[in-house]
Amino acid sequence: MMVGKRIEIKGIVQGVGFRPFIYTLAKQFKLNGWVKNTSNGVIIEVDGETASVEQFIRHITRFPPPLAHIDALESFDIPQNSFKDFQIVESEAIQGAFVPIAPDMAICDDCRRELFDPNNPRFRYPFINCTNCGPRFTIIKDIPYDRPFTTMADFPMCEFCETEYRDPANRRFHAQPVACPTCGPHIWLEIDGKEVADHENALQRALQMLKNGKIVAIKGLGGFHLACDASNDQAVRRLRERKHRSEKPLAVMVFDTDTAQKYCELSQAEIDFLESKEKPIVLAHKRTGGGISDAVAPGTNRLGIMLPYTPLHLLLLEPHRGSPDILVMTSANLSEEPIAYTNGDAFSRLESIADAFLMHNREIYMRTDDSVLSEFRGQAYLSRRARGFAPQPIRLPEESPMILATGAELKNTFCLSKDRYAFLSHHIGDLENAETLHSFEEAITHYERIFRTQPHAIACDLHPDYLASHYAQQRACREELPLFQIQHHHAHLAACLADNGWNSGEKVMGVILDGTGLGSDNTIWGGEFLLGNYDGFERQYHLQTTPQPGGDAATQIPARMALAHLWQANIPWDEGLAPVDYFTGEEKSVLQQQLRQSINSPLTSSMGRLFDAAAALIGIREKVAYEAQAAIELEALCVDDEKGYYPVFIEQDQIKIDSLWQQMIRDIKNQTPAAILATRFHNSIVEMIREVVLKMREESGINVVVLSGGVWQNEYLLSHTIPLLEKSDFQILWHHQVPTNDGGISLGQLMIAMHSIKKIGRG
Repeated sequence: MMVGKRIEIKGIVQGVGFRPFIYTLAKQFKLNGWVKNTSNGVIIEVDGETASVEQFIRHITRFPPPLAHIDALESFDIPQNSFKDFQIVESEAIQGAFVPIAPDMAICDDCRRELFDPNNPRFRYPFINCTNCGPRFTIIKDIPYDRPFTTMADFPMCEFCETEYRDPANRRFHAQPVACPTCGPHIWLEIDGKEVADHENALQRALQMLKNGKIVAIKGLGGFHLACDASNDQAVRRLRERKHRSEKPLAVMVFDTDTAQKYCELSQAEIDFLESKEKPIVLAHKRTGGGISDAVAPGTNRLGIMLPYTPLHLLLLEPHRGSPDILVMTSANLSEEPIAYTNGDAFSRLESIADAFLMHNREIYMRTDDSVLSEFRGQAYLSRRARGFAPQPIRLPEESPMILATGAELKNTFCLSKDRYAFLSHHIGDLENAETLHSFEEAITHYERIFRTQPHAIACDLHPDYLASHYAQQRACREELPLFQIQHHHAHLAACLADNGWNSGEKVMGVILDGTGLGSDNTIWGGEFLLGNYDGFERQYHLQTTPQPGGDAATQIPARMALAHLWQANIPWDEGLAPVDYFTGEEKSVLQQQLRQSINSPLTSSMGRLFDAAAALIGIREKVAYEAQAAIELEALCVDDEKGYYPVFIEQDQIKIDSLWQQMIRDIKNQTPAAILATRFHNSIVEMIREVVLKMREESGINVVVLSGGVWQNEYLLSHTIPLLEKSDFQILWHHQVPTNDGGISLGQLMIAMHSIKKIGRG
């Protein structure tokens, strides 16, 4: 029996080889009709045998192209049109409509084979790509995603490329960045502002400089990297000195997973992440004796490692050509600035760091950092969501009005909603300077244009001094839009619910642990046990509040927090304790006066500051060079065979930790090894969480526990807490698609604002 069908598909279905895939599939099942792109997705009309049409539709959903992501597929019976063949027809623009855009993807296996094939016209061409790989988001200026609206518009295709581009049977059919050595972008090397080599000669000259211990700025997919030989200790230390990044770990890149396993102990899941089409930085456990400089990732047992994701990176690391085995590949910026992404900007900002610049002339329109993740239970656990993941949308549990959520200060992202999509931005960075604020504003404008959004409301953090909050307040006032100021930890809870597709009005328990966030009572929160949902929250329990002497200065000097906690617990500042010995007598007198008289000592319930205090007391870290350094180094000492812990006590709504410090100091004075102390501290937090949520379940009857906040990046804490709670039959929700840190908080702000708008509408 013959039937006619109209099929409408939404999702990431443009610029990913979807139409040639449909064309080939229709031919396979002997169907006639057409396929076309619209501003709203892809539309197909076919005639054919009923069984063939049904198989055709099943095949679309089960085996889409590698970069496609189908969010919705609907089919409708239509009259047969007596089509004579199957065609790809002209695209249709629909006013105000939009389609999600594919993220930039790593070079595919087919292009990789061609890159190293001497008989291929694109042999060793640094910009080889096809519909299954290459730049997308970083080169698009506007939609529809056609070459004239990308930075490839400056490179007219030669006859060879044009032929492939027009051939539906070719994997480069409508691959917008398609190019070859004849017509496409090229590389060159600059030293002291002068071009000294181009094409293959530039590559070889750059390699020689890396071998000789030099630092090379390399223009990649979403910005520049600073590269040096990671096994050359002097080169790594020189890079740190010039970049003003004294201790924060540096990412590295190797040619393949065999090489990666020389430096890291990799699970199969971690290998899969390294080899995935996203090619993120994977935080893996270091292997001892690998030959890497100790200066690459000091004080931690993890190494951020990635594989080449562009043809240029592959050529730089190709074995048997004298390439260094492992390269530092860190974001090209000075500390706390956005990544450099234009040639002129890179030269002006990196001139004092790089010995040479490996440039190219394919413009990057939207800068994008590398994504960072770790493995948890075989799945990705993101700490930075950027290249390879953004701007792929998050499917919302329900339709949303158009809202802009501006996120927090640290690890900033923003989020825009339209229909049932949340477009969480790529990682912007710490919004603490004018350069990053400009990058933030520039990105918002771009997202609103390409996704055809015009916010009807704005959401921001409750903290009035965040630059993201200033932007939200000023724009809401200027455009006369409703402004929703969202409590930080409520946003964390909502972000995790949205991340898990939660669409219930039921309340959940939220264990929200982080470093800082303005609380509803105007104190600094961070060790919070909440009951709530998208509509609201109640603060049930929290860590006891402790003065934070010096305010933000205490985040830089954990020894301050250690002495504040001892003062709070009426424990004397005895000599021989590391944080006591860190300060001079005069400094300790000033600190005591601050604490006694509450001078610039805001109260905090922060779990992040509790970890800082423990690290300082154990003698691991009295002063930090980067955020969370003390906690990272504390976790790195933990051992699996230590089961001891220090008890805490719940009094009314506070979790009292005085006894924890008393018993830890007893162990310190008994010369207990630091690894045992660190593990017992972690075990204490795990046991504390179990006790509190058991009490909350008994009081509320609620059984769902949400884990969110930056402290949950701690692998030991996560991997020990979840099994313990599961033994007590709790349902646990943690993050999968967005970071648990402040990089996911804008999604939570958006969800809370959306529900507030709907409540107002109902009211």
